[in-house]
Amino acid sequence: MTRKFNTFPRINNKNTTFAPLNNHQVMKKPNINTTSIRQEIQDQAIIIAGLMLYALGWTGFLLPNGLVTGGVTGIGAIVFFATGMPVAVTYFTINLILLVISIRVFGFKFSAKTVIYVIILTVLLSTAQTIIREPLVAGEAFMSCILGGVLCGMGLGLVFNFKGSTGGTDIIALIIHKYRNISIGKALIICDLMIVCSSYIVFQSIEKIVYGLVVMGVSSYTVDLVLNGARQSVQFFIFSDKYAEIADTIISQAHRGCTIINGTGWYSGNTVKIVVVMAKKNESVMIFRIVKNIDPKAFISQSSVIGIYGQGFNILKD
Repeated sequence: MTRKFNTFPRINNKNTTFAPLNNHQVMKKPNINTTSIRQEIQDQAIIIAGLMLYALGWTGFLLPNGLVTGGVTGIGAIVFFATGMPVAVTYFTINLILLVISIRVFGFKFSAKTVIYVIILTVLLSTAQTIIREPLVAGEAFMSCILGGVLCGMGLGLVFNFKGSTGGTDIIALIIHKYRNISIGKALIICDLMIVCSSYIVFQSIEKIVYGLVVMGVSSYTVDLVLNGARQSVQFFIFSDKYAEIADTIISQAHRGCTIINGTGWYSGNTVKIVVVMAKKNESVMIFRIVKNIDPKAFISQSSVIGIYGQGFNILKD
C-alpha cells in the first residue's frame, strides 16, 4: 500500500482542503553559489590586506633602516643595497623560477593564485618603496626591527590562514610543512637563516645580521601566533538533524574524517546523531562555514586538544 503525503497545509481536521502558500510562507533556498562567491571575495580581501601589511613592514621599517631579513624580499634587499636595483624587480624574477616548482608540488590551481599574489605584492612593494623613502621610526633601528617583524608576520599569517602565498621561500616553507611535522614559522627560519647571514657580504657588519635575526624571529613567531599554532588541533562535536550532509561535505571539502555517534537528549528524551571531527586549528573556519551553510541552527562544540596522533596528524611516537 502506497502512502501519499500532502505537501500543502491543511485548514481543518475534517475536510482535506488546500490553500495556496502566500509570499511570507514561501521559503527561499539559500543560494550556495552566492554564499561561496561572497566568502571567496572576503578571503581574497583579507589576503590582499595581509600583503599590504607585509609591504608596509618592509618598506616602512626595514628597508629604510638598511635591515635585511629572510625571504626573496631579503634577497631583493641585498641586491638593492649592492646594485640599487628595486626590490620588486628581484622579487618578481626569483619567484618566476620558484613558481615552476610549486606547480609540480601543489598543482596549477594553487600556483595560479600564487602568481596573482606575487604580482600584487610586486606592485605594492614597488609603489611603497617609491612613496616611503624615510623610516617611519627614525633613529630607532631596534624598534624598527620589532615593528617591521610584527607587520610582516601578521601579513604572512593572514595570507597563509586563508590559503594564500607570497611565493618565494614561503613556497619552500609550505612544502616542508606539507610533508613534515614542522610549523610554517620554523620552516621559514630554516629557509631564511642563510639569507640573513649572507647580508654580511654587502654590509660587512655583524650588527646588521643580529638585527636581521631579530626581525626573522619576531616575524616567524607572529606567523605562528596568527595561524593559532599550526601544530594545535581541535575537536568538534556537531549536533544537527542534517548530520549526514554535514559529514559528507566535511569529508569532501575539508578532507577530514568524521565519526557519527548516537546520543540522547536528557531533557527532551529524543535520540540525536553527533558528528565528531578532529581537525587542525587553522581549518576551523572552513568547518564552521560548512556547518553554517548546511544547517545554521546546528549546535557546535569546539575544544582544543593537547595532541592528536595518527594518519593526517602527528606521528605516533614511543
